[in-house]
Amino acid sequence: MNTKVEIAKIGQPEKATLKAWLGLGVLGLASLVVAIDLFVLLLALPEIGQNLHASSTQILWITDMYGFWMAGFMITMGTLGDRIGCRKVLLIGSTAFGALSLLVAFSQSAEMLIFARALLGIAGAMIAPAALALIRHMFADPQENARAISIWLSCLIGGSILGPLVGGILLEHFWWGSVFLVGVPPMVIALVVGLRVLPEYKNPDAARLHLPSVFLSLATILPLIYGMKELAAHGLQVLPVVALLLGVVFGILFVRQQSRLADPLVDVTLFRKPAFTIILLAMLINTMLPGGVMVLSTQYMQLVAGLSPLQAGLWMIPAMVASIVGFLVSPSLARRIRPAILIALGLACSILGMLILCLTHVGGDLAALLVGFALFNLGASPLVTLGTGIVIGSVPPEKAGAAAALSQTGNEFGFALGVAVVGSIGAFVYRLQTATLPRELSADSAHAVRETLATALTTAERLPGKLGSDVLFIARNAFVQEYHTLALVSAGVLAIIVVLIVVRLKGLPAMAEGK
Repeated sequence: MNTKVEIAKIGQPEKATLKAWLGLGVLGLASLVVAIDLFVLLLALPEIGQNLHASSTQILWITDMYGFWMAGFMITMGTLGDRIGCRKVLLIGSTAFGALSLLVAFSQSAEMLIFARALLGIAGAMIAPAALALIRHMFADPQENARAISIWLSCLIGGSILGPLVGGILLEHFWWGSVFLVGVPPMVIALVVGLRVLPEYKNPDAARLHLPSVFLSLATILPLIYGMKELAAHGLQVLPVVALLLGVVFGILFVRQQSRLADPLVDVTLFRKPAFTIILLAMLINTMLPGGVMVLSTQYMQLVAGLSPLQAGLWMIPAMVASIVGFLVSPSLARRIRPAILIALGLACSILGMLILCLTHVGGDLAALLVGFALFNLGASPLVTLGTGIVIGSVPPEKAGAAAALSQTGNEFGFALGVAVVGSIGAFVYRLQTATLPRELSADSAHAVRETLATALTTAERLPGKLGSDVLFIARNAFVQEYHTLALVSAGVLAIIVVLIVVRLKGLPAMAEGK
């Protein structure tokens, strides 16, 4: 009898030690900072635009450079961690992130800030893949592993809530650069404690980093985004068209190269699976649309409704809470409702939220914004919670890691892409709406009004009496029309995704039924 008990104990995975749980705290802290930095910028955008005299195009670059470079290097840094050590990559990334946060905070121009945000994105890309790999290594017991991953994900979600709140508090009392100093002390703590409690883990059989693949991936993404942004902002010009063509050519070369490699950076054969491709596309769009809508929502609260940064940050909490509630409820519902139907119902709720956002007006009505944005986040939760499982479950076990990496990269890339594409469309609509301005307005003032709502407010403050109020109304009305247009576009795209999921993935079983 005792022998049987001993054999059973030998077969059980080893429980995590206190040191492992402390290590999880380090991983969660570093990831929390990365998530906060992704959202903390949003409330600071109006002040950045005014203090650094940033154009609408530069505002878009400032916003999305961090996410784009993070997404572009995510898989690369995951491969690097397998090769030289996940602990080493994570600690190097944490150190670089803290140092670059100082560079971002004290940027003296829009160009300097854009460059610093790009470098910060590369440092951020070193943290998430290494953290997940270390969690899998430190927590061998399946139940503890699941609990550890959920805690780590909670830190990412918490960052989306704390980002606007912390940013609002700091902007209430300090200059815009203070929001980026938040990441410095936690990264110092992560480095000091991480050196003591984090174990090293690397795969001796991992493939070498294929530098041509890294180059081609970046040569595909960056020209495409640049071209789309410039065409939306300035119309048909030679340079943006050339950039788009270069991006397409490099993209074709990248796909062909990956299909020939034994250990590709991206396994393109995974996209032959309908469930994998459709859900991954849906998750990309689901991340992309909130990226653009969230930016406009924060600007609406400050520049149209007249809220302070702190007030705007507080008013964003209900939408984030709705998202967390959806995360908690979705797995239980998935035991009774097939994933395709549950995801479609959730996205229908998101579509309703987008339509409610169209009820906002120049008077600064917050009720429509709060309800609409909360419904949007609540409805997106089933896709977020179930999507990763469907993506990973649709591929063979030996390719699950690649599928998970693509899912994580898609989330990061989707947010940045949303800010760029949705923001560019919005800028185009704003310029159309401000095409007709009072004749008394000088050419320089008219140009400033047509740039962004932030520059329009600054210009209107310097204008006398009725002229200033007329210009202010025109600019705010143009922004509201921009907001409505993007909400309608988002609702239309989500409706297409709903139909695609219901038609193509209706055979996916409910969780209780198994595979």
